[in-house]
Amino acid sequence: MIESPLFYAVAVVAVLIVGISKGGFVGGFGMLAVPMMSMIIDPRQAAAIMLPILCVMDIFAGKAFWGKWDKAALSSIIPGAIIGIIFGTVTFKYLNADMIRIVVGVVTVLFVLQYYFIDRRRKNAPGLEYNMAKGGVCGALGGFTSFIAHAGGGPLSMYLFPLKLDKTKLMATSVMFFIVVNYVKLIPYAWLGQLSTENLMTSLILLPLAPIGVKLGVWMHHRLSSDLFYVICYTALFFTGLKLIYDGFI
Repeated sequence: MIESPLFYAVAVVAVLIVGISKGGFVGGFGMLAVPMMSMIIDPRQAAAIMLPILCVMDIFAGKAFWGKWDKAALSSIIPGAIIGIIFGTVTFKYLNADMIRIVVGVVTVLFVLQYYFIDRRRKNAPGLEYNMAKGGVCGALGGFTSFIAHAGGGPLSMYLFPLKLDKTKLMATSVMFFIVVNYVKLIPYAWLGQLSTENLMTSLILLPLAPIGVKLGVWMHHRLSSDLFYVICYTALFFTGLKLIYDGFI
């Protein structure tokens, strides 16, 4: 079990934000926890601590949005995600902590830039048609980045956002995608020794925050505008990504 007070101060905030995102806001903020924790501990350990927590969050989020997903979208992205997870498993042993910090930092910064320079400009554009090839590629990227650092939200949003789905259907599709991805990841994480006693005990301490964050997100989804939440989270993500890139190279 990690004993650093600074770690828990950061982890509590990160877990709550991830829970709120999972419960009510599509935007890939599930990726926020690992970059934040990686400023204090090894990103591989941060990812391992977060996985059981994410799996519990998925149960609560899935209950709130069950059956409301877009089947056509899921059918194109989930097969690719499984391939991405397999690739992440095979390459995991070749990645050290600094390499992962750089990868996570770059993905984080690109994710923010995508939102400000692509997603926001397409806000009033008509929805695109389903594309199996694009869905497969985005799904594979999402599976790989999710395996490394639970950062699959960026590639997923690249495919889902341009479809212009209804807000609730978009949320439900994202929730179902990560239910499949996160529970599949438990297998290689256990095989690679990531689910150690120390990591699982730390997860257990943070676990009560999971339903609290998701329920807050569900409440906010139906009552509040997402604009302010997005601005705060994207700003935090951007500077966290830059810090990780710096730490990885120094």
